[in-house]
Amino acid sequence: MFNFTPLLGAHSSSPASQSLLELDGGVKILVDVGWDEHFTVSKLRALERHIPTLSIILLTHATPSHLGAFAHCCKNFPQFTQIPIYATTPVISLGRTLLQDVYASTPLASTVISADSLAESSFASGTNPTDPTLQLLLTPPTTEEIAYYFSLIHPLKYSQPHEPLPSAFSPPLNGLKITAYNAGHTLGGTIWHLQHGMESIVYAVDWNQLRENVLGGAAWLDASGGGAEVIEQLRKPTALICSSRGAGKDLLTGGRRRRDDLLLDTIRATIAKGGTVLIPTDTSARVLELAYLLEHAWRKEHTDGSGESPFRSARLYLASKNVGATMRYARSMLEWMDENVVKELEAVEAATTSKKQHKRNDSKQLGNRDNRSSAGNAAGPFDFRYLRLLERKKQVDRITATRGARVILASDTSLEWGFSKEVLHQIVNDTSNLIILTESYGNPDNVSKDRASLGALLWSWYQERRDGVALEPGADGQNLEQVHTGGRELQISTAERVPLQGKELMAYQQYLATQRRLQNQMPLGNGSALETAADAVDETSSTSSSSSEESDPERQGRALNTSAAVANLNRNRTGLTKEIFGVNVLLRQPGVYDYDVRGKKGREQMFPFVSKRRRADDFGDLIRPDEYLRAEERDEIDGRDMRDDSTNKNSKLGQKRKWGDTGLQVANGSNGPGAAKKRWQQKPNIMDTNGIPNGDVTLNGSHDPDLNDLSDDSESDLEEAVYGPSKAVIQVQSLEAHLKIAYVDFAGLHDQRSLSMLIPLIQPRKLILVSGDTAETTVLANECRQKLVPASSDSAEKAQNNVFTPLNGQMVDASVDINAWTVKLSNTLVKRLRWQNVRGLGVVTLMGHLGAMAVDDQESTDNMSKKRQKLLKEDTQESDVQKTLSEAKIQHTAPILDVLPASMAAATRSVAQPLHVGDLRLADLRKILQSTGHTAELRGEGTLLIDGLVAVRKTATGRIEVEGGGLGLPEYPVRNPESSFYAVKRRIYDGLAVIAGG
Repeated sequence: MFNFTPLLGAHSSSPASQSLLELDGGVKILVDVGWDEHFTVSKLRALERHIPTLSIILLTHATPSHLGAFAHCCKNFPQFTQIPIYATTPVISLGRTLLQDVYASTPLASTVISADSLAESSFASGTNPTDPTLQLLLTPPTTEEIAYYFSLIHPLKYSQPHEPLPSAFSPPLNGLKITAYNAGHTLGGTIWHLQHGMESIVYAVDWNQLRENVLGGAAWLDASGGGAEVIEQLRKPTALICSSRGAGKDLLTGGRRRRDDLLLDTIRATIAKGGTVLIPTDTSARVLELAYLLEHAWRKEHTDGSGESPFRSARLYLASKNVGATMRYARSMLEWMDENVVKELEAVEAATTSKKQHKRNDSKQLGNRDNRSSAGNAAGPFDFRYLRLLERKKQVDRITATRGARVILASDTSLEWGFSKEVLHQIVNDTSNLIILTESYGNPDNVSKDRASLGALLWSWYQERRDGVALEPGADGQNLEQVHTGGRELQISTAERVPLQGKELMAYQQYLATQRRLQNQMPLGNGSALETAADAVDETSSTSSSSSEESDPERQGRALNTSAAVANLNRNRTGLTKEIFGVNVLLRQPGVYDYDVRGKKGREQMFPFVSKRRRADDFGDLIRPDEYLRAEERDEIDGRDMRDDSTNKNSKLGQKRKWGDTGLQVANGSNGPGAAKKRWQQKPNIMDTNGIPNGDVTLNGSHDPDLNDLSDDSESDLEEAVYGPSKAVIQVQSLEAHLKIAYVDFAGLHDQRSLSMLIPLIQPRKLILVSGDTAETTVLANECRQKLVPASSDSAEKAQNNVFTPLNGQMVDASVDINAWTVKLSNTLVKRLRWQNVRGLGVVTLMGHLGAMAVDDQESTDNMSKKRQKLLKEDTQESDVQKTLSEAKIQHTAPILDVLPASMAAATRSVAQPLHVGDLRLADLRKILQSTGHTAELRGEGTLLIDGLVAVRKTATGRIEVEGGGLGLPEYPVRNPESSFYAVKRRIYDGLAVIAGG
């Protein structure tokens, strides 16, 4: 069984993505916890209802549309942190910096408390919950809390199957296996493959098949086979969930090189006139591709370009509140990038090593002290020499206050939060300035309904082209289009955080008290019960197979809707505690020592007890991977390791604070000025750990005049911060837009050509299209119905039923179609069967002749005899009895498999090929060979070396390759080289079953 329900992203131009997968046995998998730029809590209500029944959570990309609501769910939804979460290492690291940037950039990320939630506390405070100006904000997660939430995610690597652990309130997963594959859209982006019984599900949302400067293409095609076939693991799945965004987009002629040249030519045309170029981008995903391209373009122009190049005089900036941590993580994860990036790093390291050796040889010669070559200034892929990082608002204001040729990369693409809105506010009234949109925002007709953001509004202006188009000559002679805005009115809204006072503060306190009382009475709370739930995973899985009669019927499928539970709690305060907790009230509720078990069933009859068991698997005790991280992978804030649980515990009432610590928190999640330590001030001559100047220094060591005198920015930012309870006050300012608009596609998503080519190659049995607007989804669905037509008479009807385009909240049944037949074996064939044991499973091959055989229905005859006796007792008519007996004597034909005739056996024996069945593990083969006197050791990943002579390799597809030669290593003395090679092959065959032989 497989049911799919899109929670967000279906038939919508909004990029937010949330999907629910339901498998056989009650297993529920949530893929992504995306959010849009408006941070509306109402869009998470469907997700909140499913949290108590989720088994695991999978994350695909480090973008707001895929994990924007992750920190909000961890902080505000009970039991969310008790669900096992899986993602790749780059998604974990870059997602952490993304959400830290989001909560530090806009107060709306804290989310406005809904009117329904305030209705219960508005009576005591005297406030009107329906007042549109009453926008009380929830407490945002701190930087430490966000780091702790992401430390709970289990890191995975590509192409490595993993059997996840279920949540404490989930049924057993029954052998579920998840495997991550490269999606190509972002660093660490994932295509998930799920194997559960006969269901083989591929979840591929937002992927890119084309190679880029930093990212490799999606792992659909098999490189060893020439790239013409899909890899075996992703081929012919029972269900393929694919995104339809970009189905109407054509591939740019010239590919990646033409796209890069188009961006650089567009920038060159503007900075040559002294204008400012704004490129909105995300804060942790696609920004790596843009930053790499522009940095290397500036390097090339300064090294090989002419002195008249506009790139030499223009400055390059990257503005984001947490961009320093993002780039630090990027430098430590080069192995996840394209192979060209790795080769570039190796070349830089080789040049650095050669220069050091040259200096060491010439250190005794005079005059070499000041002789420095250009090779000494070699920088790595993400060691920026021209790109300056801006992390504070005062730096951005100082940059935009003056005119000049500059290029500013700023977050976010929606222009609703981040420094991109600040820069747009400063440059919007100048005709010489340009904004380059790097992604499309859907159909302009749906902008007002689905995505009314500044970015979507500018995209609609670009599509309309009402005020004309300016054509600028490009380097290749082609014209570059830049759309005029013509002084159109542009409304920019700014959200500010204001402290609460009077009745608003009372209403907020009543709301917090109600929520705290509810969470304290919930079983398995969010924080303190985390370890108990993790330790009880094995016990819960082992006891969950009890009968449904012994389970508690009142708690099955209970949705932890906070608002509804609070209202019910206020209406009926007496006796509700025992109904919610059951027998667990003896542990959860203080002062309760008695519970009536009369009439109860199952666990309700016994005293509750949770035994902390050691979590282990087939390889021993489970370890925490975060305890073995490298120094650059740890998150340290004020010198403390944020992966330590002790640093994430909130101070409780009555606990001592340090001297000068007020205990308050800034709106962005950091501590107040009393507890905050002095931020290290960057000085112009300070070098980073890689020996490369920081963002405030140019290549030759000169200072950037726009970034001088900024040593007091951190203190001034803290003074403007708001502490404690607050609300959002939105101010709207109307401006006349005179800048130009250009578009270069840097979204890094699949286009119409990739979808049309790959989906027929994948050959899915069922296809589900999500993450796209209605027009794109409909066009792609009609095309796939034509290309996925099976070769059968009812092909047209099957093609129509095998392509699904569900709406948000609509569940579709995409279970695998099973056709089973019962075949009887003859006694002669059964005697000739030769069973082979492969890891506890019996394997046998059959080869026979299928025919029809008359079989007497003895069971039907016995039933008819009983029926005749009954009819005789009732004195029925004799004719009816004779008719019934005649029906019982009818013989039925059944298919039977018998031994092949001698004439057919010889022909089939020459055609049949032997097939090896089993899974060879190199670790097991190593133990077997060592026990027989051979020397065996693992060399690298997937290679076993025996006696220094024979190498056994296991590829990602499971193929076993045995290589051997006549010459071995000198440290491995071998008496007979031939004996080693054949001994290894013999041991390999002993562990496999050879079937299908003639």
